[in-house]
Amino acid sequence: MRRSIAALILPLFAQLAFSAGAAAQAAAPKKFAREAAKLLAQPDAARGFWGIQIVSLGTGKPVYSLNESRLFTPASAAKLFTTAAAFDAIGGDYRFVTTVEAAAPPDGSGTIAGDLTLVGRGDPNLSGRKLPYSIRSERPQPPLWMLDELAEQLASRGVRQIGGDIIGDDTYYPYDRFAEGWSQDDLQWSYGAPVSALSVNDNFLFITITPGVREGDAALLSFDPSTDYYQIENHIMTGAAGPAKKIGIHREPGAMKLEFWGTIPAGSAAHTEELAIEDPAQFAAIALKLALENHGIAVNGTARARHLPLWQETQAAGQSSTVLAKHESGPLFQDLVVINKTSQNLHAELALRLLGRIIGGAGTAEAGLNAVSSFAARAGITPEEFKLHDGSGLSRQDVVTPAAFVKLLQFAAGQPWGARFAETLPAAGSDGSLRERFERTPLAGHLQAKTGGMDHVNTLAGFLTTQRGTRLAFAIMVNNHQMEEGRAKEIIDKLVLAMMKDF
Repeated sequence: MRRSIAALILPLFAQLAFSAGAAAQAAAPKKFAREAAKLLAQPDAARGFWGIQIVSLGTGKPVYSLNESRLFTPASAAKLFTTAAAFDAIGGDYRFVTTVEAAAPPDGSGTIAGDLTLVGRGDPNLSGRKLPYSIRSERPQPPLWMLDELAEQLASRGVRQIGGDIIGDDTYYPYDRFAEGWSQDDLQWSYGAPVSALSVNDNFLFITITPGVREGDAALLSFDPSTDYYQIENHIMTGAAGPAKKIGIHREPGAMKLEFWGTIPAGSAAHTEELAIEDPAQFAAIALKLALENHGIAVNGTARARHLPLWQETQAAGQSSTVLAKHESGPLFQDLVVINKTSQNLHAELALRLLGRIIGGAGTAEAGLNAVSSFAARAGITPEEFKLHDGSGLSRQDVVTPAAFVKLLQFAAGQPWGARFAETLPAAGSDGSLRERFERTPLAGHLQAKTGGMDHVNTLAGFLTTQRGTRLAFAIMVNNHQMEEGRAKEIIDKLVLAMMKDF
């Protein structure tokens, strides 16, 4: 029987198409390599130290590598380790419980004879933040509304007076507020806020600076939450109308005095800063005392903190037997989204200590880092490929290779929780720290990646689906550069666009 012309020609076309596709696939790395070499040869880029690893998730093989085994400071991309380990070891459904406790219920007159204790167990979202997170951070609720809710629960139970003190108890995690490698000048700002198992409003205050009516007037300072927690020394003056603005703010580590100086132009918009709270547990106790008084509950004592020395490592949270009020958080998944989408340092550090408490038996950073190391070993990452000193990437002592990031991403992609993990990453041109990057480019809807940035450091690591439908895991890192942050991002973004087009 004679075969038809079509039967003879179709296999030939299929073979030619396969050969062309294979040739294009083989040429892709060379084309990308040429484009990468051109971008990185620019004088400002060439002075930096670059590392790149790109792997096809389909084949598991690298398609491009540059210094992939060298160690780099990762900045906030280190949160990938913390959040992936939390998914793997704890899961996204874990919930936090914060309680108000006393040694005994109120007596017939509504009096609690002794102390009242606010017990924190690591909930990072005792704040006005809107959850679930969507597109950008929103805070529609007052910063301390959850403490007001707890005070209302007490009032509804008939509590009318507290005979003792209001105690902020953060002993669920030891008192170890800052990680190795955090810079002293980080600690007064919200991104360097101290870590505490009892954290409210992300452990910082919003401070708004408003110009006076006319030039020469003192500027006005307002705080949210409203508080007299710090002593204030205000030397900011209202300057001449115009664009010039120069504001200085300083607080010595451990000090309770904030110093402000400089000028803000007359008629200009208010200027807002986010300044860290020195002792979050004490601040929470102060805030709860005020909330109780606003609900008609008298407090005879003072507000103070109860901490657990680091050498004790762990103990049962709370010292009392009667729970009078409680707040239960949403699922941990919601906070893992916040951590990666917004690069929230405090929340990453709290997730690290939660890993330590649940997996390592102690709520310390060290126990959490051991849990992360165990997870990394399961992902095929060797100890030589990374060393972390915190959960957020704020530490200058953190080091990770591009290859380690990609191994983590490959491992995550193959886990039952992998799709949810990818959901936590910023989406190009859509939300989080990539909301304003890659807009109106082919990458929108195809790139999910974690950013990282500090002085002389930029990182982008995540997943990309190319125009050909190839699914990639990648890490692009640059250290020791002097480019403006926008310029460093521009080069990284061009590399990712080339990946999108070439692979």
